[in-house]
Amino acid sequence: MSELLRISDLKVHYPIRSGFFNRVTDHVLAVDGVDFIIEKGKTYGLVGESGSGKSTTGKAIVGLEKTTAGEIIYNGHDVTKPSVRKKIDYNKDVQMIFQDSMSSLNPKKRIIDVIAEPIRNFERLSDQEEKQKVKKLLDIVGMPDDALYKYPHEFSGGQRQRIGVARAVATNPKLIIADEPVSALDLSVQAQVLNFMKRIQEEFGLSYLFISHDLGVVKHMCDNIAIMYKGRFVEIGSREDIYNNPQHIYTKRLLSAIPRIDVPNRDKHMEVRRQVELEYQEKQSSHYDSNGRVFDLSNISDTHQVALKNGGEA
Repeated sequence: MSELLRISDLKVHYPIRSGFFNRVTDHVLAVDGVDFIIEKGKTYGLVGESGSGKSTTGKAIVGLEKTTAGEIIYNGHDVTKPSVRKKIDYNKDVQMIFQDSMSSLNPKKRIIDVIAEPIRNFERLSDQEEKQKVKKLLDIVGMPDDALYKYPHEFSGGQRQRIGVARAVATNPKLIIADEPVSALDLSVQAQVLNFMKRIQEEFGLSYLFISHDLGVVKHMCDNIAIMYKGRFVEIGSREDIYNNPQHIYTKRLLSAIPRIDVPNRDKHMEVRRQVELEYQEKQSSHYDSNGRVFDLSNISDTHQVALKNGGEA
């Protein structure tokens, strides 16, 4: 195993203040103790409903969210501290693609300056060298040269997302955190962007952490998948483990909600969903504690972990 990044007991808690003195009376446990390893050249999926903590996890890895506890180990360094990230050029090696392409691109800057900004932070190139590098990056994501001097509002959503991909790979990173990169796009445009991301991965040897609520997209893109609920992992496994042998009731519930274009068997699929929902309601005590907190993960195979009470059976 060629390890790139190791996350150990990562926590991100937000204080809740109340009362006349504005004291901290409670915390929102956005991320509440997660562990996983990202290997070089592989794609990992982080799946969960809105509010599960998946985006917060991604932002904490990049350094956009302050961690409450835990370690993020990169090349033997704990990069939860900003001074360490700067010392080892961590922000060059780990980049992020955001969900909202429009708000993530400065509307006052032309595309050449948008993409060149991370290059200028870490490299000293002449104007001509910089221009050639930006043109090459645009070509990689299928954008024409005349995009250089246009502004973000002059492009469609899919084109802006491709520009976001180009900016993310501008520093030759080793890991890209992709936070819902295609959720706002039409299906045909989604396929284009995902195919570009796969092509770039092969060309640059990148690792991806793919954050999404779309299990169809995750199945297409990811080698390994973690299912997240209320700030904790309920199940981790290979693509085959999760889709062919789901063990946690929450994972089964997510999978049963995937739309199926199979009209003749519509009633059968509805019955399956009903049975899954019934199981979910009946078996919550074996999957969550009295406070609704997810139990710790237990190994059920070399590649598959599930959060069950006392490591018991699903």
